[in-house]
Amino acid sequence: MKKIINIAEKAGLDGFLLALISMIGLAYVYPYPGMKSSPVPLGEIATYGVSVIFFFYGLRLSPEKLKAGLTNWRLHAMIHFSTFVLFPLLALAVRPLFKGSENELLWLSIFFLTTLPSTVSSSVVMVSIANGNIPAAIFNASISSLMGVFITPLWMGLVLDNASGEYDLPGVVGKLSLQVILPVGLGILMNKSWGAFAEKYKSKIRYFDQFTILLIVYTSFCESFGEHLFSGFKMRDIVFLGIGMVALFFSIYLLLSFFSRILHFSREDEITAVFCGSKKSLIQGAVMSKVLFSGASYAGIMLLPIMLYHALQLIAASVLAQRMARKNLEIAGSE
Repeated sequence: MKKIINIAEKAGLDGFLLALISMIGLAYVYPYPGMKSSPVPLGEIATYGVSVIFFFYGLRLSPEKLKAGLTNWRLHAMIHFSTFVLFPLLALAVRPLFKGSENELLWLSIFFLTTLPSTVSSSVVMVSIANGNIPAAIFNASISSLMGVFITPLWMGLVLDNASGEYDLPGVVGKLSLQVILPVGLGILMNKSWGAFAEKYKSKIRYFDQFTILLIVYTSFCESFGEHLFSGFKMRDIVFLGIGMVALFFSIYLLLSFFSRILHFSREDEITAVFCGSKKSLIQGAVMSKVLFSGASYAGIMLLPIMLYHALQLIAASVLAQRMARKNLEIAGSE
């Protein structure tokens, strides 16, 4: 149990998860400061914070790391196919089960989750623990974040266009490019000068990342609670949603394991595929929600599945990574 707790702490599960829950509670008790009518523009502050997050991310992403990961194209193709195609197709397959206006909104939030890119830090941590292909994990997680700027809005445009003719795809991509691509690009250009600094203080920079995400979560739920959008949801609905998130994670995990064996991947590449291809990014979810659902009172509902998935994927992946690490030791010992 201590080992699992240590792994969870490395992945950022402990204090951050409690802080996320606290932000929801604070938004429920005291929503006014995070609403658009508040004199303090917390939402705008969070927007600028997002750009700073991705600038520091770019500082730590050297061009050499990107070039080193280009060769293993079959592994990359499968991970990105899982992240941006397989996930959304599973969500579309279960759409008929969500009938009624409230259930349709819940399905939309689940679909939003499935279109998001993979997470960076925890993917690499889990691959490292399980003794997978770490350079490939860094490459795929990094590229996934950049691809998501274009692919997530495209997927969301398919369903939002049906519900409303006001979805502005070029405008969404433009905003995300300014918030994500431009800061990352600037960071990469400054990697030689400041990359070592960003790497040295990455643990402190991470606190800023987490504070920004907490601010986004707080302001999003303030609007939802202020408009009483959760009044139709019961605790039973949240429990069922959590069970659904666990089922989604293991469905993707098992499918990736199956296809990895069909394609005769090495054990290291299979580990990388199952962990990078089954993850979803809470940071990107928070960023995308601010742009895709800007001004919408239901932004908090859009973040609910990704918050649940974020917590549950870390717990499940921690256990699986530890099991794989023990198996690798057993294999090495028998040789």
